This record gives sequence, C-alpha cells and structure tokens, in this order.
Amino acid sequence: MKRQFNKLQLEQVDIALRPLRRIAAPPPPNSGWIRAIREGLGMTQAQLAKRLRITRQAVDDLERGEASGKITLERLRRLAEALQSRLVYVVVPDKSLAELRRSRATKIAETHLKNVSHSMKLEAQGVKQREAKRQLDRLVDEVLSENPRKLWD
Repeated sequence: MKRQFNKLQLEQVDIALRPLRRIAAPPPPNSGWIRAIREGLGMTQAQLAKRLRITRQAVDDLERGEASGKITLERLRRLAEALQSRLVYVVVPDKSLAELRRSRATKIAETHLKNVSHSMKLEAQGVKQREAKRQLDRLVDEVLSENPRKLWD
C-alpha cells in the first residue's frame, strides 16, 4: 500500500510540475528583481525601508543579497509584499521525476550488468545484444521496484 501511495505522490508532483517545465525563466537583472521592481515603481530605497520598518542601508544590503543569491526566502517574501508583489519559488526538474528515477536506475543496472558481462566474456559466454537489452530492462524494473532511496547511494 505504501509503495502505491509513493507512486501516486510521484505522479501528482510530476503533474504539478509539467506546465512549469515548458516555461523558460527569464534571467534576473544584474541588480536583482527587487531593485528592478522598486525602481520600475519609482520607489526609493528610503520609501521601501519605511514600508518595511528598516533602514535604507538595510534595504540596500537586502537588494545586494538578492542580486548575489544570498538572501533568505523569508526576507525575499517580505520585500516582495512591500512591493505589492508575491514571491514565486519553485524547483523544476529538467525531466519528470519518473524519468529521472528511471535514468538513475538504468545507470545502476548498466554498471551491474557491465561487471557481469565482462566476466562472462572472459569465459567466452557473452550474450547477444537483444538478450542484453532484455536483461537490462528487467534489472532496471527490479531496481525501480526497490526502495527509491537506494537509487541515490
């Protein structure tokens, strides 16, 4: 039952991420999004600082931190709210989670089969390509049926 729940959970995450994979995120401005939006609104650092109840220097530090990627999500969320904006945060895998897991399982299976087939060839007992593919597919399915945490050891 737990394995079925995990599969369902995997499918739901993949479905939620599917439309996001098609979106190409624009590169952030060199000065960062917060400064670009603030300046686009015609707002000064002092005005933003007043809205956040912090100093102008603190706003400058936060903007620099955002531009360099060294800001917390909580601070970024607060800045966005003060700019009447919202923070959108998402990690989007390049492929579906199922594809990433299958790819990893295939690597594991290929490594395992390479070791076995090397010994078999030394003993002049190599298998044909079609049989090797069948064995690889079977081993991939076997690896995927085990605990998914084992994929990443």
